[in-house]
Amino acid sequence: MSTLTPTTLNIGFIGLGIMGAPMALNLLKAGHKLYANTRRSVPQELLDAGAVACPNAASVAQQADLIITMVPDTPDVERVLFGEYGVAEGLKVAPAASGLSAARKVVIDMSSIDPMATKTFARRINELGTDYLDAPVSGGEVGAKAASLTIMVGGDESVFERVRPVFELMGKNITLIGGNGDGQTCKVANQIIVALNLAAVSEALVFASKAGADPAKVRQALMGGFAASRILEVHAERMIKRTFAPGFRVALHQKDLNLALQSAKALNMALPQTAGAAQLMQACTALGLGQADHSSLVKAIELMAQHPLAPDA
Repeated sequence: MSTLTPTTLNIGFIGLGIMGAPMALNLLKAGHKLYANTRRSVPQELLDAGAVACPNAASVAQQADLIITMVPDTPDVERVLFGEYGVAEGLKVAPAASGLSAARKVVIDMSSIDPMATKTFARRINELGTDYLDAPVSGGEVGAKAASLTIMVGGDESVFERVRPVFELMGKNITLIGGNGDGQTCKVANQIIVALNLAAVSEALVFASKAGADPAKVRQALMGGFAASRILEVHAERMIKRTFAPGFRVALHQKDLNLALQSAKALNMALPQTAGAAQLMQACTALGLGQADHSSLVKAIELMAQHPLAPDA
C-alpha cells in the first residue's frame, strides 16, 4: 500500500485546546508545516514553533494536504466542516494535495463525536473528492504531550496506511477499527469503560477511607493486584491529592456517555451501568465541576457518603 512521501507535509489543525495544542506541537517538532485555526487565538508556543495562523477553516483546507479537526462535540465538527468559511468551502477551491502519494486530500476528525453523524460527514466530504478518516483518541493531556495517545481509526484501509506516519507522531497504539464511524464507536466504548472504572475507584477509595483505612495505602496495595488499572494508577492519585485541573473535563465525558446512551437506544439495548455513571457526571456538573477533570467524579460519591477523602486545596 502507498504511504506518505518523506517530504514535509502541509498539515492543517483546527481546534487547539487542551488536547489539540500539544498534538499540533508534536507535528511541528517533526518538521511539518502547520496551518492552524481555533476559536481563540493560536497559542504562542505553536506560533513560535512555526505554525501559520489562519483566519478560518476554509483557509486551512485550501493550504493543507491533511486537515485535522479536534473540537468538542458533534455540532462543532459539523460547523467546522460545513459551516460558513468551513473546511468544505475551502476544499471546493483548493488544489490537489502536493505532499501525499495520492492527489486526494484527507480530512481527519480526531474529535469524539456521534458515530452516525460521522458516517454522514464522511460521505459529504468524499463527495468533494476528499478522503475522510475518523480517528478519536484516548490518553488525555498527558498522552497528547507525550505523543503516546491511543488512536482509534475508521475509514478506508488504503487512506489509513497513507497517513499512518502522521498518526505515529501523535500516538503509540494506533488501530484501524473498520469503516467510517467505527473509530467513533470504539471511542464511545472506551469512554464507557473509563467512566465505570472512575466510578468503581471512587466508590472503593471513599469506602475504604470512611471505614478508617488510609486511601493512599489502599491504592498502593491494590496496584499490585487484580484491581490494578490506569485509572487506579493515575486518577486515584488525583482524587487523593485533590488535583482536579482538567486533563479531560467532566463536561466532555458526560457528552460522550450521552452519545453512548443515545446509540444504545437506537440499538434497542440497555446500558444500566453507563446510565449510572452518566448520572454521577451530571451530579458533578450540578456541583459546578463541569470544567474540572473527570477524576472529580469522586466528589459525587463523597457527597453521598458525607465523607471527603481529603480536604480540597
